[in-house]
Amino acid sequence: MPSTAVGLIGKKIGMTHVFDESGNSVPVTVIQAGPCPVVQVKTEENDGYTAIQVGHESIAKHKVNKPENGHFKKAGVQPTRRLAEFRISSTDGFDVGSELTVAQFQAGDAINVQGRPIGKGFMGVTKRHHFARGAMSHGSKSHRLPGSIGAGTTPSRVYKGQKMAGRKPNRVSTVKNLQVVSVDTERNLILVKGATPGSNGTVLRITPTGKVMK
Repeated sequence: MPSTAVGLIGKKIGMTHVFDESGNSVPVTVIQAGPCPVVQVKTEENDGYTAIQVGHESIAKHKVNKPENGHFKKAGVQPTRRLAEFRISSTDGFDVGSELTVAQFQAGDAINVQGRPIGKGFMGVTKRHHFARGAMSHGSKSHRLPGSIGAGTTPSRVYKGQKMAGRKPNRVSTVKNLQVVSVDTERNLILVKGATPGSNGTVLRITPTGKVMK
């Protein structure tokens, strides 16, 4: 395996805290990542770009369709619940069927963690778009209302993209430059300083930045 770290797919276990060398409490997120088998190695000649396709969470063969089964059979690996690609500059040293583990990370590495955060549900314009509220006096009839949403005569309609009340979706978000506090290779765990998107059990995409944090 190359010396450079490649991304992994993992699950958020939860949050806890550890103590550093100075005795300070450090909040960390525990992520169980890998082992992720290499299902396909994509090259510039064959695919137009270089990337490593990895799987996550092995499942039974009958739970995937025939084309997917053929894809996994060609790689010689057990079918997985999900696949992900990580772009890399060179595929030298990567072999189909090998496994990527948390051993490629070490304390101090900076990583980007991508996942789907917890949805916030339906909310008004004050909370959703940070609108200023109206007067809170007794005679006011507009405390947290959106106000005018467009002129009546022209254009006689509501413009697309108008900021209004609605659901705050759980779109995929990325938290960048999180510091790896420690790595447990026996249990495939990564302890990351700070919070990551989503609730416990959320699938996370971990990508190394190549930087080392102090």
